[in-house]
Amino acid sequence: MIKQVNRKEATQKRHRRIRAKLSGTTEAPRLAVYRSTKHIYAQIIDDVKGVTIVSASSNDKELKTKLSHGGNIESAKVVGETIAKKALAAGVKDVVFDRGGFLYHGRIAALADAAREAGLNF
Repeated sequence: MIKQVNRKEATQKRHRRIRAKLSGTTEAPRLAVYRSTKHIYAQIIDDVKGVTIVSASSNDKELKTKLSHGGNIESAKVVGETIAKKALAAGVKDVVFDRGGFLYHGRIAALADAAREAGLNF
């Protein structure tokens, strides 16, 4: 009998594998991305200190008014630009990208590209 693995379990397994190999430092914190069906979330985390430096999501009050729906590529681009602007304001330029077990495709790639265009290096 073949064991069935649902999509969420597979994503969590990929995320654990990724996190074993990368971590954010004070010089280059981790840009962690989480995607749900309705929203997308991004945080810049210093794993050495265990603190979140900045965060942005399509569920934030100021972004929610701009976006018609939080679960599309356009909102991912806006969140990517916002996280990059907040990070640069906080003095963070270099980050390590953590795709959170999600495939680098669609909304995840759109967020990453928008963050790069706005000035983050990864």
